[in-house]
Amino acid sequence: MPIAFKEWAVTVRALAEGEQLLTLRKGGIREAGKHFRVQHDRFFLYPTFDHQRDDLVRESHVPELQRALEEGVWADGEPPINALTLDGGIQQPDRVRIRAWAEVAGHFTITDQRAVDALSPFYVWTTDYAQKRLAWKRRHPLHVLLLRTYRIPRPVTVRVREEYGGCTSWLELHRDLPFEGTPVLSDEEFERATEEIASIASDAALPVAV
Repeated sequence: MPIAFKEWAVTVRALAEGEQLLTLRKGGIREAGKHFRVQHDRFFLYPTFDHQRDDLVRESHVPELQRALEEGVWADGEPPINALTLDGGIQQPDRVRIRAWAEVAGHFTITDQRAVDALSPFYVWTTDYAQKRLAWKRRHPLHVLLLRTYRIPRPVTVRVREEYGGCTSWLELHRDLPFEGTPVLSDEEFERATEEIASIASDAALPVAV
């Protein structure tokens, strides 16, 4: 079965449009040993609305939260955007749209808040939220994954299953999906960004466990 990586719908949207190039992970309560591991180097991007809130996205990208609702399909129609500010957030949709896949182009582990701040041009979250990801389980480093993202020719709708929920990074999708499509950034644009990201992250990086 195809492997997918869970991220907020607004983050998946940003990755699929070349506005975000990396993701940050510490590990969820359903991860093996409660620690994150890069188990796959190529995967589809699965949008979720779990814990997604408008105050955790940079002000310039808050309008994208409305567009991110397009990543889900609800039986009763899209929920109102103000549901993001309510306790419990947005109810998970009946189906989600898979529109992109990614390859891991770089993997760093860091503990330096200054590096997290310096990487902010490459993610759409607030720096405060990114810092909180670093601070959680402080004794463990933060994983920085540089992703090369590809848009598939046409989005594929996937039914949301109960086992897809919860705080876990990796899913097995019950639907055949093709690894085809075009990169969201040109080779030249991606190479320039990669050099900058690697320079920031490498200076603060710890050895990555194999």
